[in-house]
Amino acid sequence: MPRNILILGASYGSLLATKLLMAGHNVTLVCRRKTADLINREGTEVRIKLRDEPEHRSIRSRDLPGRLDAAPPEAVDLSRYDLVGLAMQEPQYNNHTIRVLMIKIAEAKLPCLSIMNMPPLPYLKRIPAVAGMDLEDAYTNAGVWDRFEPGLVTLCSPDPQAFRPPEEGANVLHVGLPTNFKAATFADEAHNRLLRELEADIDAVRLDGHDVPVKLKVFDSLFVPLAKWSMLLTGNYRCITPDEPQSIRDAVHGDLARSRVIYEHVDAVARRLGADPEDQVPFEKYAKAAEGLLKPSSAARAVANGAPFIERVDLLVKLISHQLGMPDAEIDRTVQIVDRKLEERIIEG
Repeated sequence: MPRNILILGASYGSLLATKLLMAGHNVTLVCRRKTADLINREGTEVRIKLRDEPEHRSIRSRDLPGRLDAAPPEAVDLSRYDLVGLAMQEPQYNNHTIRVLMIKIAEAKLPCLSIMNMPPLPYLKRIPAVAGMDLEDAYTNAGVWDRFEPGLVTLCSPDPQAFRPPEEGANVLHVGLPTNFKAATFADEAHNRLLRELEADIDAVRLDGHDVPVKLKVFDSLFVPLAKWSMLLTGNYRCITPDEPQSIRDAVHGDLARSRVIYEHVDAVARRLGADPEDQVPFEKYAKAAEGLLKPSSAARAVANGAPFIERVDLLVKLISHQLGMPDAEIDRTVQIVDRKLEERIIEG
């Protein structure tokens, strides 16, 4: 039976949307009216490389069994949907029309699957060691999350790397690293059955007889998505330098020994919160993947383009590590550099 999924965010969100559409489910993307008009007129195009093929394939929504539409936040009718995907950058939830929609989503008690790098606060409140911590300073507006029940919010590690080609329209996404979305479960087993149904449907998809990468994998552990923190602190946020941004590859491989120390410290923080070592990704595997990440992270590109706010997982991890009594000088240094660059942007603006 086709499910109806609402995804907030039409850029990165179009990757998860495409996988759902391929599996026969229906998706609405929430975005600006101009982008919504483009998507409703032309559909989306996601470029992804299948295993052992040299070139990317273009997967167009109009060729898929599921139905896609797009809408601005004020035009969304929540009664249609079984699940909400949160795929915007965390600062975008502070937009007035998005905040109004978020209030309605919370009141409707719809299950929410986040594919943000920044974990929603209600999800963190499900982790006993974090629930009482003061973490609000890491969020653009922590009040956005006040109305959400923790058990209705879960996190999906956004491991696949993708970007909008600058020369293309806002309905095109290029997947650079086609890894999996790894989701923690909800508190309610009925919502978990829905997640596992989507997992199985996506896994069964074939394109011209070939398996299609970027799966949805569901895990019973709340801590599996936290494996992304080590990657973000070692690579993504270190792309932001006092000068010009650097690629993720250069951030990681410029000083591999230092990168390992940062990575393993963040892993240790996650284990103090309750993560099992099996929930985590070995540094060697991440370092190997980083060899192919030749662009600066989205956070670094946003800062370079003058954004006054970005997702602050670096600051979140710093706050958690300090409150656990596990501060780290390298993490503190990264946070200081990011703070300084954002302050520069505000002053310049």
